Amino acid sequence: MKVLVIGGGGREHALVWALHRSPRVTTLRCAPGNAGTAAIAENVAIPADDVDGLVAHAAGEKYDLVVVGPEGPLVAGIADRLGELHIPVFGPSAAASRMEGSKVFSKEFMARHRIPTAAFQVFRDEAEAREHLLSEDTVYPLVVKADGLAAGKGVILADTPREAVDAATGMLSGRDFGAAGRTIVVEEMLTGTEASFFILADGDHVVELATCQDYKRALDGDQGLNTGGMGTYSPSAFLDDATRRTVMDTIVAPTIAGMQAEGAPYRGVLFIGIMLTDEGPQVLEYNCRFGDPETQVLLPRLDGDWLELLLASACGTLDQVPVAWLDQAAVCVVMAAGGYPGSYGKGARIDGLDRADAGDGIIVFHAGTALGEDGSVRTSGGRVLGVTAMGRDIPDARNRAYRAVAGIRWEGEQHRNDIGADAAATLEEIRE
Repeated sequence: MKVLVIGGGGREHALVWALHRSPRVTTLRCAPGNAGTAAIAENVAIPADDVDGLVAHAAGEKYDLVVVGPEGPLVAGIADRLGELHIPVFGPSAAASRMEGSKVFSKEFMARHRIPTAAFQVFRDEAEAREHLLSEDTVYPLVVKADGLAAGKGVILADTPREAVDAATGMLSGRDFGAAGRTIVVEEMLTGTEASFFILADGDHVVELATCQDYKRALDGDQGLNTGGMGTYSPSAFLDDATRRTVMDTIVAPTIAGMQAEGAPYRGVLFIGIMLTDEGPQVLEYNCRFGDPETQVLLPRLDGDWLELLLASACGTLDQVPVAWLDQAAVCVVMAAGGYPGSYGKGARIDGLDRADAGDGIIVFHAGTALGEDGSVRTSGGRVLGVTAMGRDIPDARNRAYRAVAGIRWEGEQHRNDIGADAAATLEEIRE
């Protein structure tokens, strides 16, 4: 089979890695890819946001499956356009991608279908938003969200009215996020433990994926600025069987049924950010693609062929594919450029990759890398590598991951040292 993966980050390297292992894949390409994907697939120099170029390429090559990694092209309708060409595509339609592409749509959708989530209000006018945020009846802290896609930066946690007004004004004026912020959602701040929940859907059938937990803050102890993710582990120490059943019954089932009822059946992966509150699981947000770096621990844990699952999702046959998971844990530590998530340099030479990749149970996923003119691997982004390790349990996988991290070097590299530490402690308490 001929397969194209769209995207160039760590998520896409993980997808390419998984598909490369399938005996049915004969041709594997990634657009635009990175230095990691180049080692096991053919990179195609088409940016992930060039929907016209990608559709033309896919039509000319007659792919048997196109796997869309990032949310941008999905929201822009690439799945619809490929579908019109009868090319199977893993990823939701533009209508279904509104679950991530519009915070207003997703919140109002949850309200219509009685899916548990934070109370919210929608504003399009600066004066109305200001009046609400300065009202004595408004409870703080709260959350201000840009309606549209904002590269993961359109969510502001506001502790005071002044912070909230500044955030709302910056969004509604178009200053901060352009058109994406011209409409905003103001919602209560949920408290509890945050968790990531993934399912595959084919419009009718649903497959629950393995659980995982990620870390958003840049520094140890969940300090510092929010990032795209500094590490993750699987399985989650907080999503037990009873909680997972509750999520499936009260969130996943009404979400999939609701999308069908509204004429936008959901096909692809649905990534649900959940807060485990005292009142039960509640939805923080929907994402219409795999998470990054969650993908880097989910994909290695499948006891099977990812091509079969992704193709079944695209073709409506998920109920025909058995799913099993390895009885092992996975931990991924993100190695980032110095200064990330603020300003950072590019072009630093990365040393030690070959030795790390050769380690037992170690997979080094590339996120922000490129090949230099001399053939060396160089940094080209904020999050550079996702060093993933498999082990008999989380402490074992964690130790393996950090041993591999210690062998990789470049000037200015930074990473967290506590990925999975809280999980190991929690599981130890449960055993006692």
